[in-house]
Amino acid sequence: MIKRITILTRKPGMSKEEFLKHWKDHLPISREVPEMRRYVINHITSQPQRADVPQPWEMGEVDGIAETWWDDQASTDRAFASPQGKRWLAHGASFIGRQKTFVVEEEVVIE
Repeated sequence: MIKRITILTRKPGMSKEEFLKHWKDHLPISREVPEMRRYVINHITSQPQRADVPQPWEMGEVDGIAETWWDDQASTDRAFASPQGKRWLAHGASFIGRQKTFVVEEEVVIE
């Protein structure tokens, strides 16, 4: 199982409210993507900075973080190549300004 974590920003000139509306409209489309095992969206409510880590990581404003789970990279590739996956990606491109994706393996420390 692999997990993709994607940091998202909205398109230039788009309000936060518009971005969140488009993201909400994106959710039913995600249910149609084959082989996607799980999809979680994370709304940012605050960005606290630890006092004992004096170097903040300045990456600009982030509007949300998406997480998707897949059996493996091949299933991800098949899903993105499918008509439903292409529709999902195209819809995302209509409101996502920038993104940074990390493919990760989870190590559960506390269940």
